[in-house]
Amino acid sequence: MPAARPKVRDYCRRDMQATAALLYESAGGMYDRYAGSRQLAERTLVRALAREDTTASAGVVRLAESDGRVAGAMAAMPFDEWTPRAHAFLAVTLRSIPPWRWPAALWFYRASGRTAPEPPAATLYVDSLATARPFRRRGVARALLDDAERQAYEHGLCAVALDTWVDNGSARALYESAGFTEVAHTPAAGGLPGGVSLLKELS
Repeated sequence: MPAARPKVRDYCRRDMQATAALLYESAGGMYDRYAGSRQLAERTLVRALAREDTTASAGVVRLAESDGRVAGAMAAMPFDEWTPRAHAFLAVTLRSIPPWRWPAALWFYRASGRTAPEPPAATLYVDSLATARPFRRRGVARALLDDAERQAYEHGLCAVALDTWVDNGSARALYESAGFTEVAHTPAAGGLPGGVSLLKELS
């Protein structure tokens, strides 16, 4: 008998630690370079979840649940909200790391910012997407991507956009199978791998 499709739902406060861990995973370890350690990185994400105006706020996070457990997390918002939310994320999370780390964190924030062409204005942007290890290859990410499309339609937007690292072959294959097209590539720089921007236009 096939496994039940994951249920996608809103974030709740009881999900805080599981969600922070998944948002941490979504960046492929890059949060360590921002905050200095996994512990500090997850602490910054807990702070961001508690605020209303960041790229990781509870209001933009959706969770996939399977077997009664949080199996995946996604943060998505209309793209015209992304820049002010990213700035708010920086302001909030800097308070969670030691001041002596601020110069490195600011450098990393700027270096990892979007350098690819911006997607169309009427686009839902998926800032973070991750599946918990025990639930991978069970339709969790696909369920969240389907939810992103639903959100885009509800907002009257014409596309869904996201980014990944060029060396993340499994994510690129997933997005291609879900109907996304690679529309831009950015070169590796400052010790960061190259990036890939993807777009799915909606009918």
